Amino acid sequence: MTEPASGEAIAVLDSIRHHVDERLIEVATRMEREVPGRLGEALAYALRSPGKRVRPALLVAAYRACGGSHPGIIGLAASVEIVHTYSLVHDDLPSMDNDALRRGRPTTHVAFDVPTATRVGYLLVPVAAEELVRAARVMGLDHGTIGALARRLFEAGGIRGMVGGQWLDLEAEGKQLDLPGLTTVHQGKTGALIAAAVMIGALAAGAPAATLEALEEFGSEIGLAFQVADDVLDATGSSRVLGKTAGKDAEVAKSTYVGLLGVEQARQEALRHCRLALEALERAGVEPGGLAPLARYIVTRSS
Repeated sequence: MTEPASGEAIAVLDSIRHHVDERLIEVATRMEREVPGRLGEALAYALRSPGKRVRPALLVAAYRACGGSHPGIIGLAASVEIVHTYSLVHDDLPSMDNDALRRGRPTTHVAFDVPTATRVGYLLVPVAAEELVRAARVMGLDHGTIGALARRLFEAGGIRGMVGGQWLDLEAEGKQLDLPGLTTVHQGKTGALIAAAVMIGALAAGAPAATLEALEEFGSEIGLAFQVADDVLDATGSSRVLGKTAGKDAEVAKSTYVGLLGVEQARQEALRHCRLALEALERAGVEPGGLAPLARYIVTRSS
C-alpha cells in the first residue's frame, strides 16, 4: 500500500471531478444571477474553486459499489462538495487558520474581504441543501431517504462534526494531544464529512443494513487516514505542490499526528487506517469497486 496512486484511482477521480465541476459551475452561475453584487460574485468564486473532489468521488464510488446507477448521483456528490467548500472558506479566515492561499489561488477573504467570506460560508449551507434535495428528487428518492441524506450531511457539517472538530482543534493549539485526543478532534474536523459522503452514497443506493454498517466503518477509518496523510503533507510538502500554505500546522503550534508520532510513523498510521477501512468491506463481503483505489490514493497522494 505504499506504492504511488494507481492509474485506476486517477481515472475514477478525473471522471467524477469532471461531472461534479460541471454541476458546481451551474450552481455558481445561478448564484451570480440570483444574488446581487459582490456577495454573488464571492459565492461563485468559492464554488468555482478547483479541487481533487475526493469526497464526491467516495460518494459516487460507494453508490456504485451498492448497485446504484442513476446519473443524478452527481448532484448529491456536488452537495457534499459545497459543504466542504463552506468549511474551507471559514477555515481560512483570520480568526481560524488565517491562510491566504487555497487550492492554488487567493482564499475567498483575500479575494474579497472577511465579512463577505464569512457570509459566503454561511450561505453555502442552504445552497448545499437545495442541491441535495434537487438531486434526490431527480433520482426519485422518497421523503424518508431524502431526510436521512440531509441528516447525514448537515450533522457532519455542524457541531457534531466539522464545527465541533474545528473547535477542539483550535483549543488544542499550543498543546500536544495524545493519540486518542487527536482521533477525537479529527473524527469531527475531517472524518465526519468523508464518512458522510460514503454513507450518503450507500443510502441513496438503498444498501442493506449489513452493507451500511461496513461502509460506516470504512468511512470512519478512511476519514482518519485522510487527516493523517494531510498532516504528513503539511510537514513535508511545498506550498506550490500542495496549493495551500505548507507548514501552517507547525507555525501555529497545532497538535498533529506528525508532531506526536514523527513523519514515518504517521505515514504508517495512515496506512493502518486505510487497511482497516478495506478490511471492513472484506469482512462484510462488500465488493469495493472504486473505493479500494480511492482509499489507497488518499494515503499515497502528494497533494
